[in-house]
Amino acid sequence: MEWMAALTAGGLAGLGLWMLLDRNLKRVVLGIGVLGNGINLGVLTAGRLAGDGAAFASGGATAANPLPQALVLTAIVIGFGLFVFALALLKRTRELYGDRSTDAVSAATEEPAPDWQAGQEEEEPGNGGRREPPS
Repeated sequence: MEWMAALTAGGLAGLGLWMLLDRNLKRVVLGIGVLGNGINLGVLTAGRLAGDGAAFASGGATAANPLPQALVLTAIVIGFGLFVFALALLKRTRELYGDRSTDAVSAATEEPAPDWQAGQEEEEPGNGGRREPPS
């Protein structure tokens, strides 16, 4: 049982990394979620799913280690908050740039800024050659 969970965790982590390398921002956000789920499953699997003998139980009852479960529960809550925030950023990126491609966002952010000094050809004396912005 544990080997199947470990294999699934590795598969989810690999799928998440593959999605992170895509140029579509929607797949990148989904890749973050899938990668987080794979890591959570890996941590839970590392905490032994079968469990050991319970400390204060009679009759050979077993109990799972609560520490990995608490860590995974915390990671799920944090991961959900991160996922919702990333979706909000994705929505805003779509509104600003009209596309979900990393190439479109990079091209839009690398455009040169308009030159506010284009109308002034000569340097003004007395201020060290610096030009003042137009008022």
